[in-house]
Amino acid sequence: MSNNRIVSGMRPTGKLHLGHFHGVLSNWLELQRNFDCFFFAADWHSLTTEYANTEGIKDSINEMVLDWLAFGIDPEKSVIFEQSHVPQHAELCLILSMITPVSWLERNPTYKEMQENLTTKDLSTFGFLGYPVLMASDIIVYKSARVPVGQDQVPHLEITREIARRFNHLYGPVFPEPAALLTETPKVLGLDGRKMSKSYGNAIFLSDDAEETRKKVMSMVTDTLRPFKKDPGEPDRCVAFTLHSLYVPQEKRDEIVIACRAATLGCVDCKKILAGCMVDTLAPFRAKREELARQSGLVQEVLEEGSRKAEAVAKETMVEVRAALRV
Repeated sequence: MSNNRIVSGMRPTGKLHLGHFHGVLSNWLELQRNFDCFFFAADWHSLTTEYANTEGIKDSINEMVLDWLAFGIDPEKSVIFEQSHVPQHAELCLILSMITPVSWLERNPTYKEMQENLTTKDLSTFGFLGYPVLMASDIIVYKSARVPVGQDQVPHLEITREIARRFNHLYGPVFPEPAALLTETPKVLGLDGRKMSKSYGNAIFLSDDAEETRKKVMSMVTDTLRPFKKDPGEPDRCVAFTLHSLYVPQEKRDEIVIACRAATLGCVDCKKILAGCMVDTLAPFRAKREELARQSGLVQEVLEEGSRKAEAVAKETMVEVRAALRV
């Protein structure tokens, strides 16, 4: 068992946006330097909500993994694989489902929250209720000692710890109880001031070109209490200014704050500065992505090789699980 192992996955539900770029991939890149990392495309998890609309999942996986590779997630340093290509995830999930009380699943805060928010989908399914069991399987089949999560996700990890603890109590000490590895996740606001999300239609995607990026930035909400350029503004009230800390150099930001409050810089010009800095910052990533996209079959090769490596580890765990179960 490796106490240096990290497992983390991402659902292939569509194009990645700046929230993923700064909230997930930046953390993965840092973890890759210091841990034994297993990163996976969680295609089975996509089925929990997209079971009636599966035709786009494969394309989403390809686009998502291209973004990973372009960002610097390295298959020579990390195991990059597809969840459904490692059948031990499903095998262990089935076993864990036998010992997981329904009450644990029903009290999961995300269960009711997603049912309330995704009203256009029928989520009254066994798979949706039981997705935390599959999540637990994803993690403990690799005996991961730590799981990278934000502070708000710590309660979601606790059910994995409870399931591992219950298995160990019933059958013997097979699994470590994975601890939370707290990661900084900046809240990236979308064009309308809400959290950036594809479902809200307020996202700037990593695959957007420079022109589309500029167009979206120029449409962003600014300081709603500053109707005219001659009125003093307040950057702390400005939605667009929340992105300046990610893209605009500190010295330039300080100048913008002074000019905004003095009403010598208008919101249009301010957003032009942001758009220019954003396009320049993302240019190397986008150039790398285009280069990788021209390599036919690259993503499939990476996922196949990574899935072989992941399955070899998962098989070892399942030998122990079967021995503990005596079946």
